[in-house]
Amino acid sequence: MEEGTIEISSSGKQIWVPCVTIDGRHVIITGKWCRMAVIKGEQWLEDEPVRDPELFVSTLKTSAFKPDIFAFSQRMYEIRPKHSYYMEWDNLAAIPITTFEEWWEKRVSRKLRQDITRGARLGLTVAEAEYDDALAKGIWETYNETPIRSGRRYWHYGKDFETVKRENATHLDRSQFLVARCGEEFVGFMKIVHAGRIAHILQIVAKQKHHDKRPLNALIAKAVELCHQRGSAYFTYGRYTYGSNKTSSIREFKHRNGFVEIRFPRYYIPLTLKGRMILGSRLHLGWRRLVPHQLYGLLVNARAMYLEKTALKSKTGASANLAADTVKTSLDEPSET
Repeated sequence: MEEGTIEISSSGKQIWVPCVTIDGRHVIITGKWCRMAVIKGEQWLEDEPVRDPELFVSTLKTSAFKPDIFAFSQRMYEIRPKHSYYMEWDNLAAIPITTFEEWWEKRVSRKLRQDITRGARLGLTVAEAEYDDALAKGIWETYNETPIRSGRRYWHYGKDFETVKRENATHLDRSQFLVARCGEEFVGFMKIVHAGRIAHILQIVAKQKHHDKRPLNALIAKAVELCHQRGSAYFTYGRYTYGSNKTSSIREFKHRNGFVEIRFPRYYIPLTLKGRMILGSRLHLGWRRLVPHQLYGLLVNARAMYLEKTALKSKTGASANLAADTVKTSLDEPSET
């Protein structure tokens, strides 16, 4: 066992957190009142995240960092529980890859196909790109287009070029970048991380002023095509369902693009008395699960309205109209990391 600290990305910021190295895995400990131990970058691993759970449990119990709960998942395609620990069903949004034609003709609607075709007629193109200064500059410009996306303050807004370049240089040996352009202008990008036969969207973002060309849909379509050529079995985009919220715009966006929900076990193992109490009270996943769905929706809408007013106050004239359009459009777009 090795103990120390390690840098991670949290809410768009780089922070240092306690870390215990066990069986070649970096186990990070986050949280204040509930100290949760999880595998760093678990979703990007190519093989089994935790090969010997008992080794992790016994080691973490003796750690100086004293985590309260250890959590880990099975791989997304292993849907039958393999362990006897307390578990809950986690989920991913995934497109099972057969052929591009099957996705195009059977998994998405005619309306979405028309949107993508119209974008192409308007000059939108999508192609692979190498990660270099030109790509990093396009990402930086896209980040700094607007401070508000999806009804919330955008994590990456205001970052300098060198920070953006460094933060997007992770997993380069397994990454694939797709870039959407209109003529010579950089419109948006997608970063895919390949883990064996699973391709994961690590990030997808596009400029709001090109919303009419549906660049996010076009990026996903190109990714499905390339995943089929590569022989990937699944193409994933974060969770399909977040908590109890089954009516969010991000879920609807994924559904329209042919993603389906795949559920798999996630285990929670208490390591301390406090951890057992938290798990018994079902507080291990945070306070949001305690808020009724309708009330949570009202709170989210109230936040979006407040941010809209804040954006409008900081703009004048034509800029104010652009800010209003940006906020209004962003509420219909998926959340972007």
